[in-house]
Amino acid sequence: MAFIRTCLETVGLRGYLGLVFRPHLHTLSFHTDRWVTMAEIIKKLPVLPSERALKVISGRWKAIVLYHLFDRPKRLSELRRLIPAVSQKVLIQQLREMEEHGLVHRKIFREIPPRVEYSATTLGVSLEPVLLALCEWGQRHAAELNEVDHVADCVIRPRKGDNRAMP
Repeated sequence: MAFIRTCLETVGLRGYLGLVFRPHLHTLSFHTDRWVTMAEIIKKLPVLPSERALKVISGRWKAIVLYHLFDRPKRLSELRRLIPAVSQKVLIQQLREMEEHGLVHRKIFREIPPRVEYSATTLGVSLEPVLLALCEWGQRHAAELNEVDHVADCVIRPRKGDNRAMP
């Protein structure tokens, strides 16, 4: 790659560098040998809004990760402690997918050692009532099948400056 760049600069075709070395977004949500742009990711989402919403929030750990990011930003190590059953590889993959879809913001601090924090975006926080409704539906479903003993409670923690009552 460096050789091609040097050749293009030497010949005076510096303008072609942008075409040859276009910035790409590498993602783990597609085959690992494929480079995709953000436009390709959006194209892959379904056209039907409900199917699109389900695809964006589907994933074994996405709802749980979002739940933990609702109150404040967290580092990867904090999320690993809060969700011990998830592997680091899967957690990073789910965080990247949510970042691609605009649900999570990743902030990199330029320090030694580097520090990265994840936070829910406005779009991600807007899913809080949706996730609560899904949780309540899951409880009703378990009650219909007489499996209430095997289901956890739906808990929404109040955020700073939030005056709403807890259910």
